[in-house]
Amino acid sequence: MINKEDKILIKNLWESKGYGARRLIREFPNKNWKRRGIEDLLRKFRETGSLDRRTGSGQPRTSRSCDNVSAVEELAQSQESKPHTHLSSRKIARRLKISQTTVLRIIHDDLSLKCLKRRRAQELTAANCAARLDRCKKLLNRFSASDIDFMWFSDEKIFTVETPRNAQNDRLYVSRSLSKKQVPAKRLLRTRATFCQSIMVSVAISKLG
Repeated sequence: MINKEDKILIKNLWESKGYGARRLIREFPNKNWKRRGIEDLLRKFRETGSLDRRTGSGQPRTSRSCDNVSAVEELAQSQESKPHTHLSSRKIARRLKISQTTVLRIIHDDLSLKCLKRRRAQELTAANCAARLDRCKKLLNRFSASDIDFMWFSDEKIFTVETPRNAQNDRLYVSRSLSKKQVPAKRLLRTRATFCQSIMVSVAISKLG
């Protein structure tokens, strides 16, 4: 494979010293160049004066066509107007009858989109927002500006030390000649303590930090 830097080197040696394909392969044995590839490259340069690909050359796109790009954009970004209605890359591929790899290439290369993961949060209704705003205003009226600087808000969180396990992936393979009764209980049972080791982290914050 001849990369861009190699093409520039071949072009300069052909123009300045008149090196042909055989001479270039002999001078650079570690490049693993093919004689046919160098000859095609020099022929293209003599005909067009450039090493760039010709316009319209190469195999035409079939899966990543303009229609498929528009369809993928509409299906992948449908959540902008209607939340939770967009489709995954697998469902988009199934609907458009193209491969999932093609869908991902369209999303990343043609549409320049990136994937963000939703975070779990508490749903707030209009009544919840109004109630919170009202309570905040009451707190501000209750305390003076000098008192607010020394008010602290704290919260705690317990982190368990036990490693989470996926029961679907926790499998055991044994010989077909063994029955389930012949397998030791220690290998079949997935035990856990009633109260596993944990650590509590407490954080307090105020206007000062």
